[in-house]
Amino acid sequence: MQRAIPVVVLSIAGLIPVWRYEPSIGGTTTTSTSTAEPAPSSPAAASSGTVVKGTTVDTDKGPVQVQVTFDGDRISAVTMLQQPDHPQTTAAVPVLVAETLKAQSADIDTVSGATITSDGYKESLQAAIDAKG
Repeated sequence: MQRAIPVVVLSIAGLIPVWRYEPSIGGTTTTSTSTAEPAPSSPAAASSGTVVKGTTVDTDKGPVQVQVTFDGDRISAVTMLQQPDHPQTTAAVPVLVAETLKAQSADIDTVSGATITSDGYKESLQAAIDAKG
């Protein structure tokens, strides 16, 4: 019984860092918070292509909505209009956008650690692509 108390206390002390751990995606978390805000409309942005908003997808973590800028049939930019306020989501957004620009479609991989947001992103992105026609 005398050993049980220190074992329990040390076990709890050892688990606290595990509970508080927030993994980063891609090794760094240097992302801009401006991706969560809609980009202001400017004449340069409007004349560079067609802008289409995807549907708002309600996820367990919060709403997700993208805005896609098309230059002809190519996706030239993706902006997150709504995203969950979560560290994994913040780190996942640049990865999702980069993969979208590379694939030129919504057929991209899910970001590990941000599965729910990735699924919502892909659904909203596909809706924007479908709306463009």
